[in-house]
Amino acid sequence: MTRPRANDTPVSTYRVQASRLEGEVHVSGAKNSVLRLLAASLLTGEQLQISNYPATLLDAQIHLDMLRALGKRCEVSGDTVIIDEASKPPSELVWPGRSIRNTLLILGALTARTGSGSVPLPGGCKLGDRKHDLHVMLLEALGAEVTETDTHLQAHAPNGLKGADIHLPIRSTGATENAIMCGTLARGVTTVWNPHIRPEILDLIAMLRSMGATINVFGQERIEIRGSEGLFGTRHRVIADNMEALTWLVGACLTKGDVEIHGFPIVDLEVPLIHLKESGACFFTGPKSVIVRGGTCYPVEISTGAYPGINSDMQPLFAVFGAMSRGESKIIDLRFPGRYLYAEEMALMGVDTRVEGNLLRIKGGNQLRGAEVTARDLRAGIALTLAGLVAEGETVIRDAWQVERGYDRFIDKMQALGGQVTPGW
Repeated sequence: MTRPRANDTPVSTYRVQASRLEGEVHVSGAKNSVLRLLAASLLTGEQLQISNYPATLLDAQIHLDMLRALGKRCEVSGDTVIIDEASKPPSELVWPGRSIRNTLLILGALTARTGSGSVPLPGGCKLGDRKHDLHVMLLEALGAEVTETDTHLQAHAPNGLKGADIHLPIRSTGATENAIMCGTLARGVTTVWNPHIRPEILDLIAMLRSMGATINVFGQERIEIRGSEGLFGTRHRVIADNMEALTWLVGACLTKGDVEIHGFPIVDLEVPLIHLKESGACFFTGPKSVIVRGGTCYPVEISTGAYPGINSDMQPLFAVFGAMSRGESKIIDLRFPGRYLYAEEMALMGVDTRVEGNLLRIKGGNQLRGAEVTARDLRAGIALTLAGLVAEGETVIRDAWQVERGYDRFIDKMQALGGQVTPGW
């Protein structure tokens, strides 16, 4: 089946029937890593070759088109993308299509390399109070003047960026990445205090080091970046997507399935795996794969937090896991308070949910029933899809394109495992 490109008509619906997942699946390259790597390609005029590239992700396709709008040549062959350029990119990204949150990293990269940048205001998932003030703060700390219009965010540093101490009030993934990328071309040393150290950021650092950047990591305390006059081309392999790996594991547990997940990033998911095993999931870990043999869902009680804890993206998966257990599950999202819009949709399928302040209560054990629901964001969409696999009757998920933003070849993989999920356009 041919997946739609970003400029084609996106998937509008999924139709989901009760199914048992069985077979083998390979985890693709990480969405939350590859988008950062694509933005980092703007820091050099030399060629980058990125392998394990998740080519069907809608957000990755949009990002490549944004790079093309900035003068980059981007060629995808299988699971590899090759990026180079004929001339230095302009300072302004002219982009009439759907925006993604990664435009903030494009702004940082353009400002670092060209002395100014202008990008559409970021899009992405609507996760409550998710502003861009930290990105403005770090650019200003590095010497840029930042202005905002109704549609664009602009930064100007005609004399280039200058290294500085950047104190992050919270462990922000995006702000940490932007500070690192800007620091590679800033004059002097940039120190990022209270950074968010997680696998995707370490993957970005690994690629930047291979491009000639000097970056030292001191745990969650600080990252030091020594700026240089330019970066080189490189070859880099994207790490495995931990959210995709966790999705197949939870899906196999919910459906009492039997699935071997190849390329499972076990080291990156130690804490979530402990919670799932203690909550009844039955799985066995090997050197490079995980075998899931169903299990029994027991209630979960989690709070999200910085890596290596359970991140905010994971909590909708834990919510649908809790919905299948007999008893009450409790979830608190400390990063994006109130990120529970999916609970309203799950309630349409018979899940007993209640939000009290920043606490989501789920009384599980009821048989789920098919319904027409909406994917409010990417992770909500995948949680509703998994719920549809264990519901009576048909579940119709509107705005299913949200799932396609972050899961490479999702329908192909799901159907290969026996999941009755059919896309509609």
